[in-house]
Amino acid sequence: MKHAPLLTCAALVLAAPTMAVPALAAAANDETAHVVEQGETLNGIANRAGVSAEAIARANGLEPPYVVRIGQKLAIPRARAATRQSAPAATGFHVVEQGETLGGIARRAGVSAAALAKANGLEAPYIVRIGQKLQIPGTAPVRTASRAIETRQPSTPATATAPDQETVHVVAAGETLGGIAARAKVPRVLIAEANGLEPPFIVKVGQKLQIPRTRHYAVASGDTAFSISMKYGVPWEQIALANGMQPDAPVQAGQDLLIPTLLNPPPTGVSKLDPAPLSSAAASPAPVKQPRFGWPVNGPVRRGYATGSDYHDGLDIKAAKGTMVRAAAAGTVKFAGKEKEQFGNLVVIDHGDGWFTAYGFLSRITVKEGARVAAGERIGLVGSTGLAKGDELHFEVRQNGKPVDPLDELPKAP
Repeated sequence: MKHAPLLTCAALVLAAPTMAVPALAAAANDETAHVVEQGETLNGIANRAGVSAEAIARANGLEPPYVVRIGQKLAIPRARAATRQSAPAATGFHVVEQGETLGGIARRAGVSAAALAKANGLEAPYIVRIGQKLQIPGTAPVRTASRAIETRQPSTPATATAPDQETVHVVAAGETLGGIAARAKVPRVLIAEANGLEPPFIVKVGQKLQIPRTRHYAVASGDTAFSISMKYGVPWEQIALANGMQPDAPVQAGQDLLIPTLLNPPPTGVSKLDPAPLSSAAASPAPVKQPRFGWPVNGPVRRGYATGSDYHDGLDIKAAKGTMVRAAAAGTVKFAGKEKEQFGNLVVIDHGDGWFTAYGFLSRITVKEGARVAAGERIGLVGSTGLAKGDELHFEVRQNGKPVDPLDELPKAP
């Protein structure tokens, strides 16, 4: 199961103020040449100039991924921009064409970008799509039957998050780490550290970057230190430290907790199941290795353990609903309950010496927190809760908070 990366060195980052709707500068709309400044990208320059990024790229002979450099002088093709359709305000609506930006449409319509965005319910980063119909504020469109039906259709939900609020950013064409950091209001070095980037800090189109931010959580009734730690993938010891609490202090409903951002993620992903700190010791491979755990259920593995961009912290094992799930080894039940976001009904067992196993997607839990269980003892039944793709068991093995491939600790598949 994917999780947000668990990072190992705590660093608090102050939340940035909400970004206001950008105003179009008259100079940016009129300039025919632009000198690139720190943090700027081709897309940002094009948006402020009211022309398409493709037009600027063609005018300056830029090739993908359209990287621009500080001090570089770019020609802004005004003649081409001027050939686009004139004032869209005459009809009350404008249908977005290829290469157009919100700023360019607003400039030609004689309205502000802020007013145009507000009239159409657009949110930062104010992306418009080819064929999208925009209402021009200050005009009264003709009401016809077809328009009345149109207005009753649900609009495409805005899923974009403001740059100064997003916690994950997908790199777009022409973007640089400096530009992303400037818009996110987070120092470039923190983003580089959080994502394991090395100089010269090149980012690739489609790459997912974790944006380290400090978060707050209001403790709800029934929350425990472990459930909060599991929700955010941050060891409880780090949360307690950030809030000046003793690690064994109870949490209280209504309490406002600071959730710290942790840096230097482990290469294999995140612990959302075990809040124990990561160990820096590397285990030496034994010449003859005996299985540490037994299979919790018999069945084919639908999805295995994986690292990298498509990481998966455990095994998804297919089995019929209601099949008994057994403890992989003797231990103490650390958690037994519902995990709302991914795992559904979940059991976590502490086997000592930093070893934990986790069992998710259960239809039913048959043990209680704090109970001692023997190897092979029933702890639940196979189900399809959480993000399961059918009747299956999600099984994880962790050592000192770090996920390991369960197949390395299990006997050959039954």
